Amino acid sequence: MPRVHVFGRDHINTDEIIPARHLTSDVESELARYAMEDYDPSFVRRVQPGDLVVAGADFGCGSSREHAVWALRGAGVGAVIAPNFARIFYRNAINNGFLALECAGIVEAFQDGDEADLDLAGGTITNARSGQRLSFVPVPQFALDVQKAGGWLEYMREADAAAAGTLNTPSTGAGHGHPATPTPQEDPHA
Repeated sequence: MPRVHVFGRDHINTDEIIPARHLTSDVESELARYAMEDYDPSFVRRVQPGDLVVAGADFGCGSSREHAVWALRGAGVGAVIAPNFARIFYRNAINNGFLALECAGIVEAFQDGDEADLDLAGGTITNARSGQRLSFVPVPQFALDVQKAGGWLEYMREADAAAAGTLNTPSTGAGHGHPATPTPQEDPHA
């Protein structure tokens, strides 16, 4: 069962998630060593694969750096759960196949070190210590598909592979206000 690491303050920004002085790499395992370093220097020694971060509102505000998601994922964090997220962090999380779950009351429901049962399909998280169960905003199926694939690029590679051979069929319409390009059989001037 994953352990919860609580960062209860609102507006934790990307520079606190991964300090700018460590943005010399895009390798997750290297970035992971510095995840949350300025907020809690012991975090990376305590976090285990699949652990959860519970955070205050507007988590991931600040810059648009994807490094924030990479550092957390590289450290082994399975998901971040917060009342809401900065839009750019949320989108970076989806694009990188990382779970960012929105859940009202999450900070008040957990203490640092609690164990949690995360039911992604059921849309709930339960505190094993207190038994308190909260519902989170359902994850869009698209985001789950991207997460299952391992990220947007992997998702698109799978989609391209699944569509192989179907992309060369003749068009029946070229878009708004533009006629389709006729095939040689349809073109009387060919």
